[in-house]
Amino acid sequence: MVKEHHVRVYKSEENLPREDQLAYKIAQVAADPVAVTGEVTDMVINRIIDNASVAIASLNRAPIVAARAQALTHGPSTGGKGSKVFGIEERVAPEWAAWANGVAVRELDYHDTFLAADYSHPGDNIPPILAVAQHVGSSGQDLIRGIATGYEIQVNLVKAICLHKHKIDHVAHLGPSAAAGIGTLLGLDVETIFQSVGQGLHTTTATRQSRKGEISTWKAHAPAFAGKMAVESADRAMRGQTSPVPIYEGEDGVIAWMLDGPDASYMVPLPTPGEAKRAILDTYTKEHSAEYQAQAWIDLARKLHREHPEVTDPANVESVLIKTSHHTHYVIGSGANDPQKYSPTASRETLDHSIPYIFTVALQDGAWHHVDSYSPERAARPDTVDLWQKVTTVEDPEWTRRYHSLDIAEKAFGGSVEITLKDGTVITDQIAVADAHPLGARPFAREQYVNKFRTLAAGLVEEAEIERFLAAVERLPELAAGELDQLNITAAPGVIDLAAAPKGLF
Repeated sequence: MVKEHHVRVYKSEENLPREDQLAYKIAQVAADPVAVTGEVTDMVINRIIDNASVAIASLNRAPIVAARAQALTHGPSTGGKGSKVFGIEERVAPEWAAWANGVAVRELDYHDTFLAADYSHPGDNIPPILAVAQHVGSSGQDLIRGIATGYEIQVNLVKAICLHKHKIDHVAHLGPSAAAGIGTLLGLDVETIFQSVGQGLHTTTATRQSRKGEISTWKAHAPAFAGKMAVESADRAMRGQTSPVPIYEGEDGVIAWMLDGPDASYMVPLPTPGEAKRAILDTYTKEHSAEYQAQAWIDLARKLHREHPEVTDPANVESVLIKTSHHTHYVIGSGANDPQKYSPTASRETLDHSIPYIFTVALQDGAWHHVDSYSPERAARPDTVDLWQKVTTVEDPEWTRRYHSLDIAEKAFGGSVEITLKDGTVITDQIAVADAHPLGARPFAREQYVNKFRTLAAGLVEEAEIERFLAAVERLPELAAGELDQLNITAAPGVIDLAAAPKGLF
């Protein structure tokens, strides 16, 4: 069963043995040749489909166009055949494929999530691991094992170590997890993975300003950068280069100076030797393109739109009060004290982190669309702006408790809402989890993942290519060494204009 490991800060003279360091224990998990269960394999396939869906939908968005153009200036290195970039046939160096594909996967904020002590999008592990797998000619089984490790490490770090409390961006858990996943994929030894994990952490700690105030395009680039660093960290470690030690526990390390300080104490759960890596099963994807804490609120807003159409007109509404968890209130609610969350000229990245905006549009439209719901015209509609300004959030201790609960049956990411009408009527309702959550009204299964892919690929990918990709990914366990290029998707002719990309230094 899972074992919890006590992690604290050590003074240099205490000389913490390598085998007692968290990075080393992570490396031991990564090097464990334990078999992947059928249930986990099926979920890995689901998440590869999910990532492909949102990457394809992003192909012509500015951050992807720029990242793809950068990648295309870095051809395959001599150590392998190179890696594919979503949407095109060209091969590039694996770290640059991880970069371009990582941006594409994250741009719409539309793939999987895991929330606990911290939060994460563990599907961000897939682009760097897949890029390395394509470069070196790995098999489908190799890729499955690598991805299972990436999810395992990231989920368990997120369960134990809070980053956002200290304004450290959550991709600091992604650098180590992707490095560990690459180590599993390549069958590296514990020492090499240990050094790679340390570098993966050391190079990916940054502040949360990328998700604060006026949110910029870097929001999509941050996890891609972590994935790129993981690939480079693995390369350096394979060449015998070492990392800061102990990276987590050292008196000048990450925990002591960036997190809970010299008196920090964490219990990090990790599988024991021979125990299957199952953490991917604790994660959940998105039906809607928005911050995960907005998923349930979109579903509740759609329900209220059907049942109480009068609430869609600001002339009828006095106020809308959302009672929710600490995280939702302070990160995407009015507790963030970001005036941009109420601005009709805010960036898309800002609007998808504004629950007042998202709830208002879903309430009025009874639907949510990954493009139309964020358009400048939609955000600036006068009746929307009027209603939007009446929406506020507050923290409710019970919803905060449920948010942090380790009991999956009561863990919740929603809350309750009170809509007070001008005539004094108060309409109340609540929701605990999104409809697509495993415990929701309509849990996502393979059918829903495939439908999401078909929907987002429509008009961007030819039907024959859609069918080819789906057939290939569903045969993932049978794909032989060198066949993982089949997991790339080529856009329909005319969809991507490489010549129109912005020019830079490279």
